[in-house]
Formats: sequence, C-alpha cells, structure tokens
Amino acid sequence: MRVPNLRWWIAGLLLLSTVINYIDRQTLSVLSPVITAELGISPVEYSNILTAFLASYTVMYVGSGLLVDRWGTRAALSVFMVWWSIANMAHALARGPWSLGLLRFLLGMGESGNFMAAFKAVSEWYPPKERALVHGLIQGGAAIGAIIAPPAITWLHAAFGWQTAFLATGALGFAWLALWLLLYHPPERHPWITEAERAVVCAEPPAARPGKAQWLATLKHPQTLGLLLARFLSDPVWWFYLFWLPKYLVDQRGFTMAEMGMLAWMPYLAADLGAVFGGWCSGRLVASGSAPLAARLRVMLPCAALMPLSLWVNHAQSRLLTLGLICTVTFAHMAWKTNQATLTNDVFPRQLVGSVSGILAFGTGLGGTLFTWLTGRLIQNFGYESVFLLMSVLHPLSFLLMRRLVRCPIPAGDIDGPRAALRTIVP
Repeated sequence: MRVPNLRWWIAGLLLLSTVINYIDRQTLSVLSPVITAELGISPVEYSNILTAFLASYTVMYVGSGLLVDRWGTRAALSVFMVWWSIANMAHALARGPWSLGLLRFLLGMGESGNFMAAFKAVSEWYPPKERALVHGLIQGGAAIGAIIAPPAITWLHAAFGWQTAFLATGALGFAWLALWLLLYHPPERHPWITEAERAVVCAEPPAARPGKAQWLATLKHPQTLGLLLARFLSDPVWWFYLFWLPKYLVDQRGFTMAEMGMLAWMPYLAADLGAVFGGWCSGRLVASGSAPLAARLRVMLPCAALMPLSLWVNHAQSRLLTLGLICTVTFAHMAWKTNQATLTNDVFPRQLVGSVSGILAFGTGLGGTLFTWLTGRLIQNFGYESVFLLMSVLHPLSFLLMRRLVRCPIPAGDIDGPRAALRTIVP
C-alpha cells in the first residue's frame, strides 16, 4: 500500500501530539483557581509547583534531545507520550502543594521530549522550504491544545470534578500512540511512501549519528549561544500566558470560572494563527529566493516590535480590550517562536538537530523556570503590573542578541573545532 503525501499525515500526528501535550499541561492551569483555593495554595506556592514542572522540563530538554538521536524518533516519542500521560493522570491523587509539585516534576520529565522528537522528524521528513510551515503546525498544536483546554476542562470539572479532568486528559495519549506506531517510520525505509515523495524527502543525504566531539563542538559557536540566550529571554512570555492566564482572569479581572472557560481560549487561538502565519511568511520569503536565516529574522522583527503592548494589558478598561491586547501579544509571540524554532534546522547540520535542539531548548526551560519562580513573588508582593512591565522588553532584547550572534549557518564541515567557530563570527 502506498500513501500519497505521507509526510503531511505525519505532520498531522506531530500536531496532534502537541495538542495532547498542551491539554495535559493546561489542565492544572485551567483548574488553578479551584485547586489553589481547595488545597490552600498561595501564589508563591503555586509558582513553586510550576517551577517543579519547568525544572525537570528544562533538564530533560537536553536529555531527551540526546535520547531522540540515540533511540530514533519513533521509539523516543512513544516513550515520552506514555510517561507524561501516566504522570498527568496521577495528578488526581494530589492532596497538597508538595504532592502536586512532585507530580508536575514527573510530568515535565516527559513533556519536553515531544518537541525534541518533532524537531528531529522535521529534519527527516521535510525539505528546507517546508520546514517553517511544519514547525508552524507543531507550534500551532500547542495553541490548539490551549484553545481546547479551557472549555473542555471547565466542563469536566463542573460535571465530574477536577480529579476526573486529569484522568480524562491523560488518557488521550494512549489513543494517539496506536496511530503513531502504525504510521511513523524513517522515510528511507517506510513501506507506504511513494517513490515520488521519497525522492523529495530524501533529496538530502541521510544524517549520520553525531559523535561526542561534534556535539561538544557546537557549544563553541556563537550561533549556539545566540539562540540559547534568545530563547532564555523570549519564551517566558508564553509560559506566563500558559500557566497564569486563567488565574489572572479570575483573580485579577473578575471573570467567573464559567466565563473564563468560555473566553480564555481566544488568546491561544490568536497564538495558533500566529504560528501558522509566521511559518507561512518566512516560507514564502525562502521560496522567493531569500536565504532562510534572513527570511526568519525579517518575520521576527515586527513580532518583537509588537511585544511592548504588554504594558497596556493590565490597564485596559474593558474585558474586550484586555483580551484584544493579550491576543495581539500571543499572535506575535507564536509567529516569533515558529521562526525561532526553525532557525535550528537552518543553522545547524542535520545530524546534530536533535542534540542541539535540546541544548537550545535548555534556554527555553531555564528562562521559563526562573521567570515562573519570580512571577509568584512579584504578584504576591507587587501585583501583576510588574510582570507585564518585564514582559514588554524581553523580545526586543532577544532580537538584538540574535542579530549580533546568529549571522550565518554552520556548514557541516565546520563543526569540528574552534577555528570554524571563529570564522562564523565574521559577517
């Protein structure tokens, strides 16, 4: 049996795994007004619980990237999905901040692997002109999961209680696993791929497994430092809207749980549209002849320019204006994030994408961990205004760092030593 356009079916599965990933992590966020009240959890304790998730998530970004390169995309993503699904279901057993923090820690250990495996799959299955679009779909899956979560989880809570909400969302991963094991194999030996599609997908030579020396050599390149610092600065904005938005709307803006469930999906829909739009824009620029690196940065600049709108979110006089400003910010952030993620494929040799993605994503997790730990303390002592002020400057600073340090791709032959690293600094 041959399946035309098989790579787009695989793109659909990568999108779906990210949807499930975000539904699972959003379950606590949506239920946070209820759970923090029922279990007597303060803003600082809630930030500590979120920090436990992000701490393991950050460490496993590097570990899961190495596991993807060692085990292969198919096996690695299967293991990650089973782990985080079981951990999410176990949240129903939480009885206080310590047990909830431990379960979030276990959830974070599995969830970061989803993106490391997806980055590797993009390098295996898609030519350069399609990669930004597929990354946009994957990042859009995060927003779709966040869109589905508020109404679905508030309904589950109202109908069955918050414990059942964790059991139901955790069970989704096992249905996805059956489809993944059936459909995903490397393109060079997939039994269902057409010869025409195999020629497109395998136009680049198969990636060799990286040696330890090659992996360590990537740390000497300014591109690695630039992209790591850029993620450290910009990704915490998404973590705030992912983890704190439902609580902010209920505690600070006076939404009821039902109103929050009906309206909190809007910023995530805007993020979804931004992810696809950002990937499409840079893909069009590449197709029209722009260098991939230049195309991504041209799209990211206006996104960074929009982020200071965060300053006005907490001062908006109406709920409609509040949501409108948040939607604009999340749209711009996810268009930015799509192109930032694609830079990994554009800058680094193919055989190192999985490992380097883990290194770079360490910046994401580290920034998110520190920012989330800080957020609870800022809110408890100074209010939400201080958080929005900080978020308004992070993307512009991140863009300036990338312009300074990420100036050209690293050729595969230049990955072995410091001399090559010094050459890449010259514009």
